[in-house]
Amino acid sequence: MALAQSELHRASQRQPLRKSQPHSGRQRTAFLCHSHKDSVLAEGLQVWLAEQGVELYIDWKDATMPERPNRETAERIQLQIKTCDWFLFLATGNSMSSRWCPWELGYADGTKQLDRIAIAPTSDAVTTHGNEYLHLYRRVDLSTAGELLWVPPNSNQGQYVRSIPFL
Repeated sequence: MALAQSELHRASQRQPLRKSQPHSGRQRTAFLCHSHKDSVLAEGLQVWLAEQGVELYIDWKDATMPERPNRETAERIQLQIKTCDWFLFLATGNSMSSRWCPWELGYADGTKQLDRIAIAPTSDAVTTHGNEYLHLYRRVDLSTAGELLWVPPNSNQGQYVRSIPFL
């Protein structure tokens, strides 16, 4: 089931309800690949993941990033993709037509283990975005209880994000 963009909008308006205790005293991290046009959706996903004990890296919230994209920007993004536990692609109409998002996804595909890459498909009033990637990568799904799931390709069953062990 795709993440409803309307639910991500709602989540962006609140603080995380709870924060899971990180495993082994270390916070789990994820890099978010997304279009900057979807900043509200990114913040909604950030709230949901914080509730599951995952810190989401969003590049435009990083004060050390250069003001304008350049080689340093690319190097910093590469470093974050490598060092975060997971790579998440927030699939929207904007990210699917972005110039940076395919580059980031391709870089992650070449540097991370495939079980550490996931697509967060979203649905809006018109369509579902990200379906073309679901046979290649895991996906982030929402359970009927409202918790995020980490689902393998071509499967309808996953495990709760909060319970995924570290590498």
